[in-house]
Amino acid sequence: MNPQTAAVPTPSPAAEDFMPLNGIDHVELFVGNASQAAFFYTRAYGFKRVAYRGLETGSRERVSHVLQQGRIRLVLTGTLQSDSEITGHHTRHGDGVKVIALSVPDAAHAYREATQRGAKGVTEPHEITDDHGTVKLATIRAYGETLHTFVERGGYDGAFLPGFERVDDGTQDSGMLLTIDHIVGNVELGHMDEWVKYYEDVFGMTEMLHFTDEAISTEYSALMSKVVTSGDGRVKFPINEPAEGKRKSQIDEYLEFYEGPGAQHIAVATRDIVGTVTELRSRGVEFLTIPDVYYDEVPARVPDVADQVGDLRAQGILVDRDDEGYLLQIFTKPVGDRPTLFFEVIERHGARGFGDGNFKALFEAIEREQDKRGNL
Repeated sequence: MNPQTAAVPTPSPAAEDFMPLNGIDHVELFVGNASQAAFFYTRAYGFKRVAYRGLETGSRERVSHVLQQGRIRLVLTGTLQSDSEITGHHTRHGDGVKVIALSVPDAAHAYREATQRGAKGVTEPHEITDDHGTVKLATIRAYGETLHTFVERGGYDGAFLPGFERVDDGTQDSGMLLTIDHIVGNVELGHMDEWVKYYEDVFGMTEMLHFTDEAISTEYSALMSKVVTSGDGRVKFPINEPAEGKRKSQIDEYLEFYEGPGAQHIAVATRDIVGTVTELRSRGVEFLTIPDVYYDEVPARVPDVADQVGDLRAQGILVDRDDEGYLLQIFTKPVGDRPTLFFEVIERHGARGFGDGNFKALFEAIEREQDKRGNL
């Protein structure tokens, strides 16, 4: 294991779990134009549009398109009014993650535990109902303007939530992407430990990995990161903060253009990363470029993929391993106008880590993009 990383054992299943989480229910993005964003994510990333809320359903303030692929559910929400919460959020941040919703067995219990343990409540537990059943919701604050909504679905069998109508517009689930592996948050210098403690106190999560600025650095920039995870590993949240360097780090750039803390990237899992990336490229998705020389050492570093090196090199896919296996990963360029939100595609073969062996190559690739933007 890298000497600058530290792992904490997963807690025993017998330990009390006061905040059971079924997983990530959905991620809601506030965007400038929800219809155009939905077109992009269905055509470029292969999502299927499954539900809709807007003027046609009686919503006079906002419009939302619900997209699904595998167990991944994205909600793209735009505004119908100039003075709405969404307008203010988009003016400040651009397209970005507003809500990371968590599926729970009991939303009222989750909200009560969270607020008693220090979380700031936003919306108290309440029910919403339609002909398909009832969903219980409650919301708390996280870093920046990001929210966590607890979602208790029970036997609800509607398209998404009451107030949404089912959609069948011919878009298809491409089957490339399966589930959300983790979501990374960026916070200001000096606030990483504060938010790690928040997830430990409020959710009962544990610190899984710790990366220092010595582990995550290049000639020009550095950052620090800690990963918190739920007891069963279903929900993982790395938290990054900038570290001092010769030039501006990727976290500094994000904080400047997002104008505050927020979700930096969403990592999505696949079973066939070579095939998936090949298809995504054909659909117009752009990825960071990795120098060809990176692959010269891959067979010795990760022998498991020696026979795949040609395909990995051709697609710019990174490789890493830990004591439990190996992983393959690649990062897109930012999905919007600002250099903020992007996606990671990851294929795990036993490895529980986050590609720390790739940090230098990855960050140098990001720095090349920063330099093009005049932000290094």
